[in-house]
Amino acid sequence: MKRIGVLFGMENSFPGALVEHINSRNIDGIRAEFLQTGAVHLDKAPGYAVILDRISHEIPFYRAILKHAAANGTVVINNPFWWSADDKFFNYTLAARLGVAVPRTVILPHKHLPHRTSDKSMRNLEYPLNWDAVFAYVGEHGFLKPVDGGGWRDVHHVRSREEFFRAYDQSRDLCMVYQKAVNFTEYFRCYVVGQKHVRIMPYDPRRPFAARYVQEPARASRRLLARIRQDALTLCRALGYDLNTVEFAVEKGIPYAIDFMNPAPDADLHSVGEANFEWLVRQVAELAIAKAKRAPQPAEMRWPAFLGAGAASATALRKKPGSRKSTTAKKADAVSSSAPAPVSA
Repeated sequence: MKRIGVLFGMENSFPGALVEHINSRNIDGIRAEFLQTGAVHLDKAPGYAVILDRISHEIPFYRAILKHAAANGTVVINNPFWWSADDKFFNYTLAARLGVAVPRTVILPHKHLPHRTSDKSMRNLEYPLNWDAVFAYVGEHGFLKPVDGGGWRDVHHVRSREEFFRAYDQSRDLCMVYQKAVNFTEYFRCYVVGQKHVRIMPYDPRRPFAARYVQEPARASRRLLARIRQDALTLCRALGYDLNTVEFAVEKGIPYAIDFMNPAPDADLHSVGEANFEWLVRQVAELAIAKAKRAPQPAEMRWPAFLGAGAASATALRKKPGSRKSTTAKKADAVSSSAPAPVSA
């Protein structure tokens, strides 16, 4: 029996619905359940073909055992090695290199010295910082946020230098990024599952949390939605995420990627809405089942393999310059182009 384990924390609706949906399919040899663990022995494999991770970013114990599981052939959604190495500033750098529009962004030194450091630890740091250059580049209207944060924790919306410095003074020893605000006319949040399927959801971050998913959106242009879909796929494929949300703020027709480090995205029925919830449960179930059928995957004991470089290389080499596309490549392209239609289309 190949087991799919769901590792989660305080959330209620999504884990149970996912387990119920997978088991209702009655697929021979595959069973989903809530993951159970205690102290993990070094020489004992976890016993799961697939683990869906919804909480390890909050609990170091879980992150450590997921890496152990991956080294023993378990497929973990999302890859704990990529996730551990990720941060927002790297993501913005990668997006810009890939041709995805991102707002002007700078990374800033810690306001307070990190634990167990002193002034001597910072001897390579320019002092005083050239704040005029920072504001000349980003502007005085922007967002100050932690480089590895989530859930809107310690995020500050500032509209002047005075507001910026008040917020920066509250950042403690966090490493912060400062990003130009986008005066958006449209805003979208996209679920991306399996690096293939995209659900584009009109979203308004200015509303109270439970009302941000817009139920009766204005109609967006097909060209804009196509670009959003492609940019979302580009980012998730580059980052190696099989489950993620990507947020775009649209200004003057340009979709700027604002936030795309969400490997455990909000999936609560009461916030995302019934249609989005059902789509996500179905797509994640399909993904987990497909990966379970191929598991276990013998792990090559090298960092590139843990990071999924083998799969990326195979994709890159699928079509060599001047050669015809293989049948496998054509099928993969067909699957990618058959992603569900956006809710606003």
